[in-house]
Amino acid sequence: MRRVLVTGAKGQLGTDMVLCLQRHSELYRVFGYGRADLDITNGSQLAKIFEQVKPDIVIHTAAYTQVDQAETDRDRAYAVNALGTRNLVIEAEKYGAKFVYLSTDYVFDGQKETPYCEYDRTNPQTVYGQSKWAGEEFVLSLSNKYFIVRTSWVYGKYGVNFVKTMLRLGKEGKLLKVVDDQFGSPTYTVDLAGFLQQLIETERYGIYHASNSGSCSWYEFAKKIFEISGMEVDLNPCKTADFPRPAPRPEYSVLDHTGIRLNGFQDLRPWQEGLESFLSEKNFLKKF
Repeated sequence: MRRVLVTGAKGQLGTDMVLCLQRHSELYRVFGYGRADLDITNGSQLAKIFEQVKPDIVIHTAAYTQVDQAETDRDRAYAVNALGTRNLVIEAEKYGAKFVYLSTDYVFDGQKETPYCEYDRTNPQTVYGQSKWAGEEFVLSLSNKYFIVRTSWVYGKYGVNFVKTMLRLGKEGKLLKVVDDQFGSPTYTVDLAGFLQQLIETERYGIYHASNSGSCSWYEFAKKIFEISGMEVDLNPCKTADFPRPAPRPEYSVLDHTGIRLNGFQDLRPWQEGLESFLSEKNFLKKF
């Protein structure tokens, strides 16, 4: 039985990752740590936990994800996303553990007009993206058994996300404006966790892009959310320039799944199917 250490285990993806692995209890013994249990910037604390767990696999979902706040909280973003990742990789190497690092579409500048593949040049435009890219660099240079997995527009049952926000605002009956000039690929945490479980069963190391298949604008995403949920909402498209933010968002960050195809993995289902599955979960919509 393989011992799996999951960071960020109380977060949006981390929670579903732990649940996914626990459904295969004959294969894995899972050790999930949230922020309160594990400070990845504390090297001595990490060393003690790794000595106790002696992991065969580390799945690193913990991150500093406050995109706008990172612009003025640069040191904290780098401490968590870069140095925290470095600390984890160093410990993982001591035990010969496979290392899975969750990265982001923000490592790209968003100026391309066709989907980004794993071999495209990175050019992050925000502190958040730069700090996540720095984490990638530590993984590449320090780990012998790594999976770097870039994903985008993540949502799920746990934590705060775009889908939940739209449902809440839709119920409040407010006039909604959503940008229609930013394009990406929504990703359901359950589907992403299932893909990560596929990965760790192999030694097909490298960089992967993993999102639900297909792409849309944020406006199209919101429109589909309300269509599936049966809400009648006054929803209107707008432009990014109408809502300036401290951190610029990529105009186009659709991810191409070259790595998934070349390595023979099963691709993630279309984003519309993932969203429908999420919204059809028992009693979920009753909360909104």
